[in-house]
Amino acid sequence: MEKHFINPPQLPNWEQAFSQVVVVKSDSLQTIYLSGQVAMDQNLKLVGEHDLKRQATKAFENLQIALASVGAAPKDVVKITIYVKDYKPTDATIVGDVFRNAFPHKNLPASTWLGVQALALEGLLIEIDAVAVMSI
Repeated sequence: MEKHFINPPQLPNWEQAFSQVVVVKSDSLQTIYLSGQVAMDQNLKLVGEHDLKRQATKAFENLQIALASVGAAPKDVVKITIYVKDYKPTDATIVGDVFRNAFPHKNLPASTWLGVQALALEGLLIEIDAVAVMSI
């Protein structure tokens, strides 16, 4: 089994705290673990302050960048977890629309959505982590 720890330069640099992507290769499969993606650009600037739709869009964009950094795509995601700060039922439509744009294919990943009191940094409204699996 091989493990690769990756911090794509197009994503915020958190390498002092964690790796953005961890790839585990075993036999003919590789499992890709994606750290929680948020609405921060590569310069650690918040995108879409107070705007859930803009933050969701940026977080899903960052998720796709993380996937692409190891040759994966949304279709390879098998599990996704979405954390929404101070979740309200009306947030489901906003997040759901952005989710469907990011995952337009028929077979959607297993999914958990959680309302949380706070996220790691002030101003963040959403965080998305995922697991993907690919053949080697």
